[in-house]
Amino acid sequence: MSLLDDQPVAGIHITDIEAAINWWRERQPASGDGLGLGDELRALAEVYALMVYHHETLCDEATMPRAAYQAWLRWYDTTPDTPCIAICSTSQGDDLCKGCGRTFDEVQLWPEMSPGEKRATWRRITLESTAWRFNRYAERARERAQDDTAPGSVQGAGTDRP
Repeated sequence: MSLLDDQPVAGIHITDIEAAINWWRERQPASGDGLGLGDELRALAEVYALMVYHHETLCDEATMPRAAYQAWLRWYDTTPDTPCIAICSTSQGDDLCKGCGRTFDEVQLWPEMSPGEKRATWRRITLESTAWRFNRYAERARERAQDDTAPGSVQGAGTDRP
């Protein structure tokens, strides 16, 4: 069960599988004949192919093949952990943060959430695009993301990441 609302464990959306595949393709180009794939890329491609074949948009995080999940986690570790832009209206009593778009429970439980749950939240707030991080403070959010990935920075510094 998920930490939020007793929902089943979050699924990894097909667009995240695609993003991970593309990330691995940049790091492990196909062999000279264009047919050979690295182990991580092959594992993710198999999951992706099955999702397409079965018309599925979510892959269960808990039952995803280990090699594919490990490859996905390597990509996940390169993404920003938290959507927080340090303007949290949930601390002022809002049920939904005006700054990042997360619910009060998502803000509170973020450190305990699984990577799949976090990515599901990211997907929801990105699709909604109503939080200030997507309009008024988009520049601030980009700067924070760049600061977190700059050489010598501590990834997740100033974020909810434990």
